[in-house]
Amino acid sequence: MGQLRQINEHLWEVPKRGNMRVPGRIYASKKLMRTIENDPCVDQVRNVAHLPGIVKYSLAMPDIHWGYGFPIGGVAAMDSEDGVISPGGVGYDINCGVRLLSTNLMLEDVKDRIRPLLAQLFRDVPAGVGSHGAIPNLSHRELDRLIAEGASRVVQMGYGTREDIDYIEERGCLEGADPSQVSDRAKQRGSKQIGTLGSGNHFLEIDHVEEIFNNDVASVFGLEKNQIVTIIHTGSRGLGYQVCDDHLKTTQRAVERYGVNLPDRQLACAPIKSPEGRSYLGAMRAAANFAFCNRQVIKHIAEQAFMKTLSISPEELRMRLIYDICHNIAKFEKHKVDGDTVTVCVHRKGATRSFGPNNPELPEQYKPIGQPVLVPGDMGRYSYLCVGTDKAMTDTFGSSCHGAGRMMSRTKSSKISRSMNMIEELRSRGVEIMARGKRTIAEEMPHAYKDVSDVVDVMDGAGITLKVARLKPIGVIKG
Repeated sequence: MGQLRQINEHLWEVPKRGNMRVPGRIYASKKLMRTIENDPCVDQVRNVAHLPGIVKYSLAMPDIHWGYGFPIGGVAAMDSEDGVISPGGVGYDINCGVRLLSTNLMLEDVKDRIRPLLAQLFRDVPAGVGSHGAIPNLSHRELDRLIAEGASRVVQMGYGTREDIDYIEERGCLEGADPSQVSDRAKQRGSKQIGTLGSGNHFLEIDHVEEIFNNDVASVFGLEKNQIVTIIHTGSRGLGYQVCDDHLKTTQRAVERYGVNLPDRQLACAPIKSPEGRSYLGAMRAAANFAFCNRQVIKHIAEQAFMKTLSISPEELRMRLIYDICHNIAKFEKHKVDGDTVTVCVHRKGATRSFGPNNPELPEQYKPIGQPVLVPGDMGRYSYLCVGTDKAMTDTFGSSCHGAGRMMSRTKSSKISRSMNMIEELRSRGVEIMARGKRTIAEEMPHAYKDVSDVVDVMDGAGITLKVARLKPIGVIKG
């Protein structure tokens, strides 16, 4: 760990050297640092620190691992006047995110019906590479309106309720979305994919509340032990991928045009106020709105599937959105820097907003407790519900971890999985699974990921997020 300096039990510094504009900071325990220190992601934390306009630190959460340009688990705030915007700091799956739904059901109500419930969900929520057809295809005009208006548009179309909107980050719509900056190719890919799960690490999961760490906060969310909840993890599908791909080309040219000196060409970026920067921001926000709509439609489909399979009414199910958060996003936010309140463009790539209590961005119901922070683990172990803190606002630009964090490649995970009966292995952990193919299961088995409890404990110990509940999966759908 010679290149890193330990600051305290949960925080390490990557010292400033060469042309770095700020130091790097990585949240990790000694145990997690042993999986991080020799990974190229530490060099990526250092590389991000070279970007013009970066403020205070190049940050990384304990689920950090290598990504395109920026590390996954990385956070970087840029000066809104002199800073840059980088597509690699958001990632290909723009607004990949998570939503958590509560129900009135208890484990006892569902445990003997989990197979037919999964089967209905698997029929109704298209999953897999190129999956489509959850709702009728959208015309380009309809799609333009949807990516400009966000989740409220699909609610108007009949997918969900107005109540849902209050419990989505940014109320399900990033202002400034510009459909004219989204290519026809991206729109063509997106027109068929609203309401679809996709592949890779995306999933729809049925869990029960296994343990509660803070009864007072859990009661605000309406949660109790053994209650059934559902987690949806997906993003902007082919539309978001295409937006990133298109704008990486323009920002790579912008690097030469504006004379930006980068240690890695994958950090391609443009000044925030340049034509290239504004163009990417308009398209990125549109893709983010697509992702909000995608998860909103999946929520509606899942609700219908639960009621149909269990033959229950909406009142008996009472599926309620606890919260929906972004993982891959860049947003302008006000934060305190050296005692002054300033506007910065916060890149979160594989990181979660973690605003503390009384923040005006939060729903009224959550202002006394802080923002819900949803941290999914691997499909065989558990996930966590946490809340943001005031310390997150001062130390991490209101950011925390987003998941367990991959610790081996998909190729290596598949190789290890070959000797396993994967379905029986998961069943022995109390988890049923349905997927389009065995390849995705092999790539996503629990051995591919860090133990998410190690990750969450670091952020809890550092005071950035506080644990509220642990959720145990009992049924999983993968692409």
